[in-house]
Amino acid sequence: MSQITYVTEEGLKKMKEELNRLKTIERPSISNQIAEARDKGDLSENAEYDAAKEAQGLLELKISKLEDAVSNARVIDESKLDAEKILILSTVKLKNMVNKTIQTYTLVPEQEANLKEGKISVDSPVGKGLLGKKPGEVAEIKVPSGMVLKFEILEISR
Repeated sequence: MSQITYVTEEGLKKMKEELNRLKTIERPSISNQIAEARDKGDLSENAEYDAAKEAQGLLELKISKLEDAVSNARVIDESKLDAEKILILSTVKLKNMVNKTIQTYTLVPEQEANLKEGKISVDSPVGKGLLGKKPGEVAEIKVPSGMVLKFEILEISR
């Protein structure tokens, strides 16, 4: 049984676009590679054919998993989220209590996390440690390395 995944509207759109690309571009491309390899003769000793068939199997598995994820995706209704505390889709301005740097992150579903874009997963240690906090509070978060990070919550926005 598949698990329900909560995503943003943007995240669902990206998943559907990727699924469409795999079906309309990648699938026909691999079919062509298989046909070309088949035309080269004896299939029992044809490494190109074997590689193309393996790539096809991996692609079909990826398509199947993505179809499953899209069918079990639920879009998060941002209007129903409490803006007073940190929740999924909150944009949080934090002050690192050790080096006094200020950072801004948006908490997103795991599959949408991208640190370069300032998006961290709500399932990450930092994301979990921030959930439920309010401005003015200090979050003490133990990370996998064993260190304890301290962040002061400066601001929450949507």
